[in-house]
Amino acid sequence: MLWLIICIILGATIAFAYAAWRNWIAPWRQIEQLVRQITGGDRPRTFLVDGGKDAQRVGLALENLFTRQQELDQQISKNASGSGTIFGVMQDAILVVDAKLRVTLLNRAFRELFEIRDDSLGAPLIELVRDANIEEILAETFREREARRREMTVANRQMEMNAVPMTNDHDEITGAAVLFHDITELKRTDRMRRDFVANVSHELRTPLSILGGYIETLLDNPKVSREELANALEVMERHSKRLGLLVDDLLTLAQLESGNSKLQMSDVDLAKLLAGVVRDWQKKFAKKQLKVIVDLAKPVPLIRADETRLREVLDNLLDNAVKYSPENGEIRLQVERHGEEVVLGVSDNGIGIGKGDLQRIFERFYRADKARSRELGGTGLGLSIVKHIAQLHRGRVEAESELGRGTTIRVVLPVVTQT
Repeated sequence: MLWLIICIILGATIAFAYAAWRNWIAPWRQIEQLVRQITGGDRPRTFLVDGGKDAQRVGLALENLFTRQQELDQQISKNASGSGTIFGVMQDAILVVDAKLRVTLLNRAFRELFEIRDDSLGAPLIELVRDANIEEILAETFREREARRREMTVANRQMEMNAVPMTNDHDEITGAAVLFHDITELKRTDRMRRDFVANVSHELRTPLSILGGYIETLLDNPKVSREELANALEVMERHSKRLGLLVDDLLTLAQLESGNSKLQMSDVDLAKLLAGVVRDWQKKFAKKQLKVIVDLAKPVPLIRADETRLREVLDNLLDNAVKYSPENGEIRLQVERHGEEVVLGVSDNGIGIGKGDLQRIFERFYRADKARSRELGGTGLGLSIVKHIAQLHRGRVEAESELGRGTTIRVVLPVVTQT
């Protein structure tokens, strides 16, 4: 009887041990293997775990955990890719450093600006960029704990730096981000604006002061001789006309630059247009005994343009050609076809323009020979108007000149393709 009891107890113990091994010990080995595969980044072949319900629930929980981890990894990868794309295409250069001035982020624009190799993350900033301006603005940002702004010059480009401190949840400085914005064009535009205001003031001051002086003289001495009166009125008329021309050109230029100028487009017969312009200028040509040659491409290309504006271009170019041509000189009007473009050229054999001035003649109020230009009545705005009209037609202007041998101004416009 005792032996039977012992056998029953032993059997029960063996059965319990087997059940414990099957339900807990063996499954945990599988679970351990699943955990190693998951932490290694591998997807297990199956999440089914042999054993009891508890072990199976653990396997199911591991499967849910792995799925969630994959979703998070994809989301992080997507966000990182999106941020990288945004930073990569930004034209402004971006630099991010930690509190120890180690580089944690920079974009392609920054690398190109400072000519930095790709493997630069984690490197000390001083090893990549040796520029006192960057070091100083970062030092100020860390010290003052607020955004700072500064300008600097890099490779002949004017840059505006904006540095912003970064902090953690404990309000401790963890680094700073610096944005580099190219303000070269903004500076150039601002300089042009200031120059324009100064030039307008200067151009208006001379005729106004002359007119004011003569008016004051006539008021103080109303009994001047007829000869003196005639001379004063002649001078006043000349300067009043100059003021009128200047105001007209300023209004025209302002309209062209406003962006609201609308072209009245039509098919333009260039042969007819040039014939009409030459006829209208005949008296001025004859006054200096100028020889005029019209050279048209065969067949004459058709262009679609604002004929009134195009005539304004030719009037401005001929005005300069006549002013700066010598007596018995020659003026040539030329139309050529170059592929899908038409080139209108006006040439003279006058005094010419030096190389140093040639690239600036389309600027407002720029004169190669300031004294002579004012003497001849020029406003200094004609070629600037020509350039803007050409640009409104999706065209461009070109200049070629040599001192003592004349000047050629070309207006290049797109051709209308006939169907």
